[in-house]
Amino acid sequence: MFLGIIVLLIASVLVFVMMHVLPGDPLLLFLGEQYLSYEPEQLDKIRHEMGLDKPVILQYFDWVGGVIRGDLGSSLTYQTPVTTMIKDRLPVTLILSFLALLVSTMLGPTFGVIAAIRRGKWQDTTLSVLANLGITLPVFWVGIVLLYVFSLKLGWFETLFTPASEDFGKFVMSLIMPVFCLSLFGTAAQTRQARSAMLEVAHQDYVRTAWSKGLRERVVVFRHMLKNGLIPVVTTMGMQVSFLFGGAVMVEKVFNIPGIGRMLVEGVNAKDFQVVQGGVLLMAVIIVITNLLVDMAYAWLDPRIRQSYR
Repeated sequence: MFLGIIVLLIASVLVFVMMHVLPGDPLLLFLGEQYLSYEPEQLDKIRHEMGLDKPVILQYFDWVGGVIRGDLGSSLTYQTPVTTMIKDRLPVTLILSFLALLVSTMLGPTFGVIAAIRRGKWQDTTLSVLANLGITLPVFWVGIVLLYVFSLKLGWFETLFTPASEDFGKFVMSLIMPVFCLSLFGTAAQTRQARSAMLEVAHQDYVRTAWSKGLRERVVVFRHMLKNGLIPVVTTMGMQVSFLFGGAVMVEKVFNIPGIGRMLVEGVNAKDFQVVQGGVLLMAVIIVITNLLVDMAYAWLDPRIRQSYR
């Protein structure tokens, strides 16, 4: 838990510094064309009211103090509290990420186990080739291809995202392609990891003993091999959460989904540092919590790890 707090502090410092070294004046982006109509004294007054005239270190501590109080500041572009923007956009990103994680968690280990059990056969070759392909394909490129083929050419899906409040059926349909894009890398990575882990476990003495007893393949795989081979797969699942939020930035932009990822892209383009800082900090919190859950899963899967914590 202490390490998680340190990670959050480092992440907050990095994103704060990076946003303040980007070229461009936030006040210019905020006022737009009206910037030239203001006198220098008026600009200085607005900059003072927004706290932009303070040294960067003081701005950082002011922001951290607000975060502790639950105040992430207000967007320079929309003049809306960042917490309100996150509250409105977070559900879509969470649904998208959860469905992608669910799909990859169901398919990846399953494909990996099949490939390991059928090592050297056509099932292993096919799944290995597809897994390698899934890892190398860029998410944004896959999204563009899907839009071109299934939306523009075949007309199976709408090109615009439909909120659940407007039409739940269209909302579900509009999630199919984004979920596929986000789950592609995770499914491929978990397939490779599960295959390697199962092949390594297959050479252990207790597995050989189980085979020598004449147990059925299903019993040997699920009772003796799978649980011990899942630890590296759980690690991959934890790492996938980081990828999901990073991939959501590109996927939400490609499919025009009003989520946290798209909010971050718009915030960076407008140098709306309050929005970017709040969004990145939220992602860092979710990733730290996920890593904590992964450590707890380790202890459940391997009794030796439980003993080391005592």
